Amino acid sequence: MSYPALFTTPGMRNFAEAVDTERQRQLDLWGDQHHPILRGPSNQGLFEELAQAMRDSNADPAQRCWMTILLEEAYEAGAERDLAKFRTEIVQIAAVCQAIITDLDRQGQ
Repeated sequence: MSYPALFTTPGMRNFAEAVDTERQRQLDLWGDQHHPILRGPSNQGLFEELAQAMRDSNADPAQRCWMTILLEEAYEAGAERDLAKFRTEIVQIAAVCQAIITDLDRQGQ
């Protein structure tokens, strides 16, 4: 499917098209799913601990990689209780995913 040029960030159009294709595949396979957005306080504490561990790891450039950055964002989202802030975290995850895909494409992967 071809989309109008709405994006200015390098690689964003290809990323959005790939996500759209994958999301349609998921819809075809499982239909429109509905799950709880967030779970209780026990999960929040776990995600807070995991997020802090990833922040500590990412503070050291020798330990930082795309996966630790992505995990830090995901754990921060899981620790969030406010749905508006949770949404912001999910957008950050998508932005990191786009950066990873763009970096992969630059490397010819």
